[in-house]
Amino acid sequence: MKAAASAAGQALLRIAALLALAALALQLAFLARIALMAAVDPQSTTFQRSEAWRLLVERQRIAWAQEWVPYERISPHLKRAVIASEDAGFTEHFGIDWESLEQAWERQQRNEQRMAQGRRPGKVVGGSTISQQLAKNLLLSGERTLLRKGQELVLTVMLETLLTKQRMLEIYLNNVEWGEGLFGAQAAARHYFRVDAERLSPEQAARLAVMLPAPKRFEKRPASAYVIGRAATIQARMGDVVLP
Repeated sequence: MKAAASAAGQALLRIAALLALAALALQLAFLARIALMAAVDPQSTTFQRSEAWRLLVERQRIAWAQEWVPYERISPHLKRAVIASEDAGFTEHFGIDWESLEQAWERQQRNEQRMAQGRRPGKVVGGSTISQQLAKNLLLSGERTLLRKGQELVLTVMLETLLTKQRMLEIYLNNVEWGEGLFGAQAAARHYFRVDAERLSPEQAARLAVMLPAPKRFEKRPASAYVIGRAATIQARMGDVVLP
């Protein structure tokens, strides 16, 4: 019995060691990919690849618009608008806004309680920073689990350590979704306003920033009363944004 128990214990230790090595290898692979992004523009993100596959399965075709433009060719108005709308503390924090994250968690818990009571959930507002959104869209799947959230936080720290804020914002603005099959500032500027990304006005930039939380919904009515009103609020905040 003792010999069997000892053998079983050793087997479990070996399995645990293999799992730990696999986890370490995965983190090193992520680290290498992020380090490469300091000099090489990412060709696609995990989210984009999943979207391309979804479109292929559902529509049997992929309608896609995306064109990379360097940081200098993206309107400063759009940079300010996105920061004002999505993450006002982007240039100050180290990737994670713990207070917003805690508030988002508390809202999620209240919503789960409401649903358990048969009541409608309240509005869900995320607590993710631009850095966290970049980590998630670049390298992770869309599943919502504690393990995936933990990996997102680790990747966020890697991004903040290895890339400058300017480089992170450049990658984000070139890859973020602005409609179905529509990615990046240049494609969005051309699609909605028929101008290049560097020529976006403050009002146009603010309207694009409004769309980011739910681009597939807002693309149907990009000039709705809500978008115009919210854009005015964002535009009023843009003057306070310090660019990286």
